[in-house]
Amino acid sequence: MVAGPQVAMKDALREEAAVEPDAPATGPVTKETQIIAIYGKGGIGKSFTLANLSYMMAQQGKKVLLIGCDPKSDTTSLLFGGKATPTIIETSSKKKLAGEEVTISDVCFKRDGVFAMELGGPEVGRGCGGRGIIHGFETLEKLGFHEWGFDYVLLDFLGDVVCGGFGLPIARDMCQKVIIVGSNDLQSLYVANNVCNAVEYFRKLGGNVGVAGIVINKDDGTGEAQAFAKAASVPILASIPANEEIRRKSAAYQIVARPGTEWGPLFEQLAINVAEAPPMRPTPLSQDGLLALFSSDATGRDVVLEPATMEDMCGASIINKPSLEVVYDAA
Repeated sequence: MVAGPQVAMKDALREEAAVEPDAPATGPVTKETQIIAIYGKGGIGKSFTLANLSYMMAQQGKKVLLIGCDPKSDTTSLLFGGKATPTIIETSSKKKLAGEEVTISDVCFKRDGVFAMELGGPEVGRGCGGRGIIHGFETLEKLGFHEWGFDYVLLDFLGDVVCGGFGLPIARDMCQKVIIVGSNDLQSLYVANNVCNAVEYFRKLGGNVGVAGIVINKDDGTGEAQAFAKAASVPILASIPANEEIRRKSAAYQIVARPGTEWGPLFEQLAINVAEAPPMRPTPLSQDGLLALFSSDATGRDVVLEPATMEDMCGASIINKPSLEVVYDAA
């Protein structure tokens, strides 16, 4: 029985996944390009923030490249009105199977001055997302990444910096600075604090990446994110309010950061702040320090840890039986 093209592609992908990739090169760019990595908890609004930020930067006359580094591959969907773009990893696999080379036109698309692409990732349960990031950057190197003439390159990453792939920009100085997107909830600030911890850790090892600031998204005015920023020595670049119109337009894949509109000035100032903010060394919080930003009712901070016993584990009383071990006297 002759295997179909889908089977052949799956076999090729498995063979490719079995090959350990080389570490991507991190040579200097050929012009003064600001490479900025943006981190945040899933669902916090990174893609919304980046799509509108990159759009506004382009309207201000800057040449901007937006790269989605999330396996969900949804960073550019808002920018392109909900349309999905072919990912670098998917395209690379198909081209390799066909014996062809990947070109810029295969993976990079543009709208109103913004250039954008998605690295992509493996299907659910079929590979490591972080490893896919490494493979994606290898492909970018082959396409001449360090020769491109952009003013800004924005990298959209998951907040899970414990993974080597997603922590790559911080660990290997692949960017100059990091921006965090967070909100007034514990989980998003937990991720923000993890990012600060990663930056500080690699700073101590001689790294140069710093945190430029935090964008507070869906700000409902409760103040926890502002308190975190102050405690962690992280500047606030912008506070985007929890607003029904913004939510509705974002859900409909509409850009709100248009000059002359209601939200234009907010993103104009954000673009300026992002460009001018220097990389800073954060002061990460301890777990207790992070919890202290919230009321005990919200976090359960008044809970006392009660140690478990062997009786708890076995569900019955434990009888200590004498040992039957024979102990011999030393000769």
